[in-house]
Amino acid sequence: MILARRFRGPPDSANGGYACGAVAGLLGGSDVESTLRVPPPLDRELATDIRDGRAIVRDGDVIVAEAVAAAVDLEVPAPVSFDEAERASMRFPWLTTHPFPMCFGCGPERTPEDGLRILPGAVDGRTIAAAPWIPHGSTGDRDGRVQLPIVWSALDCPSWYGMHCFHPWAEGGVLLGRLAARILARPRVGERHVAIGWFVGRDGRKMTMGSALHTADGELLAFAKALWIAFK
Repeated sequence: MILARRFRGPPDSANGGYACGAVAGLLGGSDVESTLRVPPPLDRELATDIRDGRAIVRDGDVIVAEAVAAAVDLEVPAPVSFDEAERASMRFPWLTTHPFPMCFGCGPERTPEDGLRILPGAVDGRTIAAAPWIPHGSTGDRDGRVQLPIVWSALDCPSWYGMHCFHPWAEGGVLLGRLAARILARPRVGERHVAIGWFVGRDGRKMTMGSALHTADGELLAFAKALWIAFK
């Protein structure tokens, strides 16, 4: 497995959702929980191993990530319309202050041809963050569906903004530690979609958030539960 630099989050490591999705793909890609043990390195061949229902990715002797089958227990909020998501995205909180402006998922300095540019902001009257998303052709496969690791990437960043937009204690550095996702259908390239994120709970430095992808007509395509860990 090689995580290409295009799919970076921070400058020198992969976007967490993309890396989790790549590892989850070893077990089918849906109803899987992926855990990141270290920042996933870029442009380096990583060893993969599947045994006893567990997928493990290593960089030499270091375990980078592992995945297991898991039921994703999550109540998904009612969908947000595409127009509402467009208005919410105008309130994206890190447009000029993003710590990783070239993040594949939510980096405002990426173009739609190169990154996802999912820029969530607070939805009027709801404690949900949302952003519009029209997947570029470069994200798709031969069937015109978004590639599986990229679907996981699209579920990553919105979960964080579902907390960051509403809770002042959400300031500061955080890292994605774990992502569990259920993929009902992969988004179609070129069509309008909405990504949403919301806060689930907090236990000290550990914060649980949810995210989901809908079509513009409100059909649920995928949802995920994320565990984020704040820096000490």
